[in-house]
Amino acid sequence: MNFRSDNEAPVNERILAAMVAANKGFEQSYGYDSYTEKLIEKMQQLFGCWCDVIPLTTGTAANSLATALTTPPYASMYCSDNSHLHNDECGAPEFFSAGAKLIGVAGTEGKIDLELLDKTLSLTGVHGEHECLPAAISLTQSTEAGTLYSLDEIKQAHKIKQKYQLYLHMDGSRIANAVAAMNCSIADMTWKNGVDLLSFGATKNGAMVAEALIIFNPKIGTEIKRRRKRAGHLISKMRFVSAQLLAYLEDNLWLQLATHANQQATTIFQALQDRHEFIYPVQANEVFLRLSVEDIDRLKAKGFEFHIWPGSRDIIRLVCSHMTAEKDVQSLIRELLK
Repeated sequence: MNFRSDNEAPVNERILAAMVAANKGFEQSYGYDSYTEKLIEKMQQLFGCWCDVIPLTTGTAANSLATALTTPPYASMYCSDNSHLHNDECGAPEFFSAGAKLIGVAGTEGKIDLELLDKTLSLTGVHGEHECLPAAISLTQSTEAGTLYSLDEIKQAHKIKQKYQLYLHMDGSRIANAVAAMNCSIADMTWKNGVDLLSFGATKNGAMVAEALIIFNPKIGTEIKRRRKRAGHLISKMRFVSAQLLAYLEDNLWLQLATHANQQATTIFQALQDRHEFIYPVQANEVFLRLSVEDIDRLKAKGFEFHIWPGSRDIIRLVCSHMTAEKDVQSLIRELLK
């Protein structure tokens, strides 16, 4: 009974079938295939605007290329000190940008404290050329804590971006869970509220290996193709990535899969909220619970798989996926109500 990671879930059958269907005949390489052409059209329809679409295979590549496009080697990007970008990319954003600095900003519930961000930015410039030039802000949606930035908070980040003439990036490895949870359009969550570029994730939500960097601001996309090639992420048989994303978007499959995952997390919260301590609000597909060591050991003995959160002995993370079975959720609930 796997609650360890949505990365561990199998590939959705419709996406797998789309890859098999794409394996018939010959197609041009390096993104000049018909599938990638259709994907660009589909993404522009989804967002309701012009955007450049860069199919990739990892979220690290998307985030790192986004950093490189917005943040020169002498500049800095501001992100949550709890974010994947800051803690779990092994220096890739700094490497791809040839030395840009990531500055972690404190906050609560996995989110940047936007007032603190504004204050921090207001103090830059004191040391002139001795300090890194602020260049970009990155928001993670949903966050590493499974929480969400509201549309008002994204709008506030946009105002800060404008105030200091920065770029705004969104790490959307779980963007589907965020859109499904907030019941808004992905356009409202991104470019309509000032997001310049989005790391669009699909792998955690049913794809095999498919992400995309979506660039809304044409001013920052002129270098992307050569940066992608230089980084080793220009995929020769790109049709197999694009085919996954096409199937993912078809008939709103991406939202159906995310809704299922979110609902399972909500079910856990609703059943246990009066009996156990939840570390963060349950807003998407992740649940953070404080349990006794005895409860944790009992769950493991019963076959439940999950992560004990680093730095603690009594906080566990449960991640629900598009394949999380309702019977497994109910089994977990029964164990924790004993």
